[in-house]
Amino acid sequence: MKRSVLASTLTLAVSGLLIAGAGTPASAAKNPRPTLPKASEAQALRDANSTVAAHPQLVRAGAHDAFTSRDVTVDADGSRHVHLDRTYQGLPVLGGDVIVHTAPDGTASNASLTLAAPLNLSVTPKITAKQAIATAVKKFKGVKHGSTAKLVVDATTATPTLVWQVVTNGTAPDQSPSHLHVLVNAQTGAAGQSWNSFISTAVAGQNQATAPATTVAGAAASGTGHGYQVGDVTLGTTSVSGGYQLLDPTRGNGETRDAQNKTTTNDSPPAGWGAAFTDTDNVWGDGTLTNRATVAVDAHYGIQATWDYYKNVHGRNGIKNDGVGARSFVHYGVNYGNAGWDDDSFSMIYGDGAVGDKPFTELDVAGHEMSHGVTAATAGLNYFGDAGGLNESTSDIFGTLVEFNANSPADKPDYLIGEKIGSTPLRYMDDPKKDGVSQSCWTTGTKNLDPHYSSGVGNHFFYLLAVGSGSSSYGNSPTCGGAPAVTGIGNADTGKIWYRALSTYMTAATDYPGARTASIKAAKDLFGGTSAQCAAVEKAWTAAAVAATSTTCGGTGTTPPPDGTNLLANPGFESGATTWAQTSGVITNETGATPHAGSYYAWLDGYGTTHSDTLSQSVTIPATAAAPKLSFWLAINTKETGSTAYDTLKAQVVSGTTTTTLATYSNVTPGGYIQRTLDLSAFKGKTVTIKFLGAEDSSAATSFLIDDTAVTNG
Repeated sequence: MKRSVLASTLTLAVSGLLIAGAGTPASAAKNPRPTLPKASEAQALRDANSTVAAHPQLVRAGAHDAFTSRDVTVDADGSRHVHLDRTYQGLPVLGGDVIVHTAPDGTASNASLTLAAPLNLSVTPKITAKQAIATAVKKFKGVKHGSTAKLVVDATTATPTLVWQVVTNGTAPDQSPSHLHVLVNAQTGAAGQSWNSFISTAVAGQNQATAPATTVAGAAASGTGHGYQVGDVTLGTTSVSGGYQLLDPTRGNGETRDAQNKTTTNDSPPAGWGAAFTDTDNVWGDGTLTNRATVAVDAHYGIQATWDYYKNVHGRNGIKNDGVGARSFVHYGVNYGNAGWDDDSFSMIYGDGAVGDKPFTELDVAGHEMSHGVTAATAGLNYFGDAGGLNESTSDIFGTLVEFNANSPADKPDYLIGEKIGSTPLRYMDDPKKDGVSQSCWTTGTKNLDPHYSSGVGNHFFYLLAVGSGSSSYGNSPTCGGAPAVTGIGNADTGKIWYRALSTYMTAATDYPGARTASIKAAKDLFGGTSAQCAAVEKAWTAAAVAATSTTCGGTGTTPPPDGTNLLANPGFESGATTWAQTSGVITNETGATPHAGSYYAWLDGYGTTHSDTLSQSVTIPATAAAPKLSFWLAINTKETGSTAYDTLKAQVVSGTTTTTLATYSNVTPGGYIQRTLDLSAFKGKTVTIKFLGAEDSSAATSFLIDDTAVTNG
């Protein structure tokens, strides 16, 4: 006989959606858009809340998942895109974030995510934090200053795993600040994925701890700079007692300071780390490296050029879209041959270059580094795997676009990265493999490379889309595997597509095929599915060897499955209690009743007491579906008698806040398995939840047995 213990109904912990940024770390906090009316943002959060609650399968959510908001976008037409971070049983989930997309009326549209199925794992570790740290520190090279460990769920691989995320602080052998992350399996103690969260320009770097931007009492001023890399420029400065300071109040108090050839540690440096650049006449540097303010001019101009690009082109008010400017530190270390961004301290450092090289204060380097901050505040791309390459590529793309937008006569715009620092560029965008280590064409092994080298695929795509394949004044870009030639659409449209893909459709674990999908969706949003821009996006990805996915230009953007294809996952329940949301015990292989086929089936009710059971799964009905149908095999066993419907089973469709009952079955018509077929034509083009709701009264049990379900599009 079926278990008599009544299970509580599924509850999604979604209250965090209504508390902007509640409980999230600083790096994942929501970044409000100042131009967005608060009412619209609040409505977007409410829509996301309702969507997750009504369609848990849409975001692969289970009873132990909770969500907090990271970022909110509301389009001009009222469409909403809410980026959520996920926890599982209170633990952060790497790769578990999701973007919920809703229509202007709040109806669920779809979701962007990489998690394949609801999480189901133990969160009790067998390895202690101390043991995990002992394993992780073996990977650290340099001078250590301490380690911390926290339990997280790693969902970036096919099998989600409980891990200790160990962070070791210190200074790397090349003088870089260091913040090494290592994932240690919490059950076996094996060290896994590692990455550095201090992100450098040329090689994998680590993390710096510095103070937040300074606020100085004074009036905005306009100074004159004589830089080494950027030439003669106008600078935003602040009037202070006795002169001026390199702090720009018109750009969120973005500031440039002198690191005095020191290196920071992670031992909580004083709030005033480094020295402010001050001057009596508001004329800075003299174009030579003997004047310490000369490279400060480069860095400070980099802050304002990056701010202006994002503000004027994309309407973004600063790196985090919160109106706060970044800090730059020049003259970091001694002959330090790199530059890097630290999102935790919201600052970047520039080295003067190794012996024989020039300072790293080139304009595209500045745009590159600060764009890492934009990525952290939007998609939050991981710094490993394909996502790491996309993270680096995004910075190269926007660093290049910052350079073109500034159009400085001292630094002619090009598609080379860091070409003024040494004898050869750091990276080539027309054909990235020319540096000898980067990839121009994507393979399944690209994810195993350092992000600076796997970024080549994204850089190649960008160049193909903006400039085109073949020879041009900027370079000579081949296509991969004999793919057709690509005609470029220019920097302006390419930049808009990439920014929307990053901010609206990419999540932390997006890979290159996922980036293809994201950028096609972005192109369709901006220019339409039949536009030349969208077609060029498809061609450019193919030319970079990233094969076609189900999302295409034209029509609805997604190639519908063939007629007759079952759109439900685990339709016969043979994978057990996965992909379906259910009250406890509904999906079962108990011998007290029988399946229609196989070993598992769904058993709703059958307790003989007042009780209800639910079983549901979200599914997208193609707009092109000829005659979409829901079918399932149903058997009804009852101890009730007579013609009164005491116990019922309803087959329902939940769309947004509306629940439609397609059919009701009851104890009145008991019998063995019969296939039932219901029409879903009213739900074409919508993401809905298929729901079975069983309810019985206080006596005489009725069991509703369901098996071999299907949703087909024709």
